[in-house]
Order: sequence, then structure tokens, then C-alpha cells
Amino acid sequence: MATDMKALLQETARTLEQRLSEKHRALIGFDGFVDEIIDVVKTRHSPEHYERIPTIAELARRIGEAAGLSTNLELVPTQVKLGGNGPIMANALSGMGLEVTYIGCVGYPTLHPVFEELAAKCRVISVAEPGHTDALEFDDGKVMLGKHQPLKDVRWDRIVECIPVQELAQIANDSSLIAALNWTMLPYLTEVWERFLDEVLVEPQEGKTPPITFFDLCDPAKREPKELVQALETIQAFKAKSRPILGLNRKEATEVADALGLSVAPSNSEAPLVDITTAIGEKLELYGVVVHPTSEAAAYIEGKYYRVPGPYTSKPKLTTGAGDNFNAGFCLAQVLGLDPEASLAVGAATSGFYVRNRRSPAGQELPGFLRTWAQNLDTEF
Repeated sequence: MATDMKALLQETARTLEQRLSEKHRALIGFDGFVDEIIDVVKTRHSPEHYERIPTIAELARRIGEAAGLSTNLELVPTQVKLGGNGPIMANALSGMGLEVTYIGCVGYPTLHPVFEELAAKCRVISVAEPGHTDALEFDDGKVMLGKHQPLKDVRWDRIVECIPVQELAQIANDSSLIAALNWTMLPYLTEVWERFLDEVLVEPQEGKTPPITFFDLCDPAKREPKELVQALETIQAFKAKSRPILGLNRKEATEVADALGLSVAPSNSEAPLVDITTAIGEKLELYGVVVHPTSEAAAYIEGKYYRVPGPYTSKPKLTTGAGDNFNAGFCLAQVLGLDPEASLAVGAATSGFYVRNRRSPAGQELPGFLRTWAQNLDTEF
């Protein structure tokens, strides 16, 4: 396995170096957040130094012990950055060479300063004010505390007020990738998808490769199962005009399987990755389904299952946005024509670079990381 994986990573690095200069366009939307990255203090040693709570489990114990009493938790902001599934993915893709148009909640009527970095890299069309996320970071994950009120303004009529349908159609149909993200937090996104499919996207001309349409539900646990099923049916309708891919983390995959009525898990345990990825892929019959836990990634593409291990680190510097960077890398590889296994490796490498460096890779940093990963398959780096 190690030898095969090493060869895959090295060959993928070579292919990326050759193809990263290719020109492709992407259209991405529709959310937007100001992300405040936060440590939760366990012990304060001085005004300048503290030890943070390292795990979500320990935070849960601290809160649980306060039941019936009270407690004080000190929060230390360590970074304020652009957030939201769409802006993070757009920022990563534009840094890796795609010509990106972003439509979303990035400040209305004027751009919020946190998105100036994104606007410097790509065209940005704002339709609403951003939400706000307090992202509590831990070694074993993150707790996202969100304020979502502005996202209710993301409706089809608002979008076409800000960019006419004819112009939107030209951008969309010139794009190799269209990503429509954060269904859970955008209450009218299913309608936006339906109108986009009917009024904007055209069937590709004969001989032209259909664009990839990428969908990320983003933790649908709080939405009604019937709404989730309707959203999945809308994604299936995109097969007529594109190559739709559904991206899921491990928790989301379980929620989708439950909503679809799939029985894939043994009693009182989590379904194996191959079983749940294949079951969802066979049920939905999309071009692709991708499931990415923290330590590996899998895909069911055109009727076949693929898997790669990830470049896991037990000490990530930033996890908020890791999944969006995985999505960016995977979609980039697909746009550039890489095979599914190599695409999974590029997605994992993009995420792996991000959690170690607190930013997305740019230019040839991604092939470089793939080579570093290939040389450290059996060690944490």
C-alpha cells in the first residue's frame, strides 16, 4: 500500500505541475461568514500565557460539570478571517489558478473588509451581509457557533438583482466548475438551485465536456429530512446538464444515508466508509459522491469506488475550512482531468497543507506538499 500510495502521490505531483497553468473558469456561491477563530482557556498562567482546552470532550465535561451551578469560560480570539464554505473554497481555487466568480454574502451594499483578500483574487458579487461564526478550535475538531440571520437574504430575486440572468448564464456556461454550497444555512437554496438549473444552465453542446456542478450540504442535521430529500432530488436533476458531485464529511454521509432510508451500518456502530460511500453513490446515481473523514477520503465516481488515506496530523494549526479546502483540491483535480484516485489525493493534500499552514496552498506549493507527503507516508509530519 505504501509503495502504491507513494507512486500515486509522485505521479499526481508531476501531473499537477504540468496542468496548473491551464485556464479554467469557476462560478461559486452563495454564503459568506466572518470567521473568528478562538481558543478556550483551560488554565491561565499569566496575562500573556495560557493553556487551552485541547479537546471537545474536555470542553463538554467542563460544561457538564456546571449543570445546576454556573461556570466561566474564557475565549481568546486568535484570528479573524473570511469564512463560509463558498468564500473559503473560492479563495483556495483562485490561489491555485482558476478564474473565479464568487456570488454570496460578503457585505451589502459594500464589501466587508475581511473579504478584500478574496476580491483581490477574483470577481466578487455581493448579495447580502455576511454571517458571523465563533469557531472554537480543538485538537479533535471544532465547535462552530454561528449567527446566520443575513443568510435569509440569499434568494433568487436578490441574486438576479445583483447580476442579470443573461450575464449569470454567460459566466455559468463558460465555467468548467460550478459550486453551490452551504445548503443547510441558506434556507432558500433549493429554490435557487432549481431556478439556476431552469433559467441559467444550458445543455452542453455535442462534443463538449459538461461542467462539474459541486454541492456541499454542510451539516444538514438541523433541517427536516423531507427538505433534505428534496434537495438531493434537485441535485439529481442537474445530471441533465452537468456532472454533479455531492461532497460530504463523515457525519453528513450518515445523515444523508438516514434521510434516504439506507441501512448500511451494523448494529450500534458506524458503517464502513466503503459501504456508506457506495450505498449513497448507487442510490443517487450522480456523476460522483465524495466522503472525506479527517484521516482518509473516498469517492464513488461513475459506478466505481476509490479511496486514499490522508496526511493526518494530530496537531492541526487550523481546522475551520479544512473540508472546504479538500473540496477545492478535489474539484481542481477533476477540472484538470485527473482520475478519481489522484483527485482524492489532491483534495487531501490541499486540506493537509491548510491545517498545517493556516492558509491554502498557492501555485506550486501543492505539488511540493504532495512530494513531502510521499516521503513521509509512515510518519506524522
